Amino acid sequence: MTELRIAIVGFGKIARDQHVGAIAAVPGATLAAIASRNASLPGLPHFATIEELLERGPPIDAVSLCTPPQVRRAQAAAALAAGKHVMLEKPPGTGVAELDPLIAMATEAKRTLFATWHSRHAPAVEPARQWLADRRIASVHISWKEDVRVWHPGQSWIWEPGGLGVFDPGINALSILTRILPKPVFVTAAELAFPANCQAPIAANLTLIDIDGLPVTAEFDFRQTGPQSWDIVVDTDRGRMTLSSGGARMAIDGKVLAEAPDEEYRGLYRRFVELAATGASDVDLAPLRLVADAFLLGRRTIVEPFVD
Repeated sequence: MTELRIAIVGFGKIARDQHVGAIAAVPGATLAAIASRNASLPGLPHFATIEELLERGPPIDAVSLCTPPQVRRAQAAAALAAGKHVMLEKPPGTGVAELDPLIAMATEAKRTLFATWHSRHAPAVEPARQWLADRRIASVHISWKEDVRVWHPGQSWIWEPGGLGVFDPGINALSILTRILPKPVFVTAAELAFPANCQAPIAANLTLIDIDGLPVTAEFDFRQTGPQSWDIVVDTDRGRMTLSSGGARMAIDGKVLAEAPDEEYRGLYRRFVELAATGASDVDLAPLRLVADAFLLGRRTIVEPFVD
């Protein structure tokens, strides 16, 4: 098997904590270089920008873009123009429409564009999807609450336009939701709480339905202290299914039926290697559309300023 030589662009917390180890663990993938203004990895070629990487770097086949979403479109376009496959961390961009030109570029170049949703690779997500497939679903509730100071320390970009605020983790829940439900859902109402000094929300409540009127509610909050919650509860005609720990555990009426160690990012890179072998793309924008609609429909309230 020919190794897919990958360069990581943007070497912050998520790249260090997840991407490096996942690439090392996936057959057919190898980490060849780092492009980052502020960080490097001993033993690997390092470049300050993606432009320097593409111009002067070692031979690579693909880039994994782990930079803030505000700059990913231009970086993805540069990589595709240079004939590289592209993996996009979530969210894939700051808006929905900006992905269309990238999809067209990838198709024309016969290169892979992979918009990733790592939470869909949590171990209990597929068992949940299969279990729900032949149940009558009565309601769904999402509770996705975490402490931003613990999980996103010093990441000021998350509060800027395009940074998504609480939807940066919240979109993970929506990526699971759009995978496990048998029918598409859409937003009907949203309440968004913006700190007085920020351009992105710190909390949000969403109301969604599907074409048959299935009620779905979601609570996202960046102000959670103590125990953190990443849970989806689905009431059905044959019991209550609970996905907890971000999709790592599935229980039916309290009985655990699926649970396994986290290998989300390994799943992403296995998929990337598979796609790149044929130049196919995988760009599902359903979670991003739901976030965009929440901003379109959301009632805005101003809350106390956020200080990191």
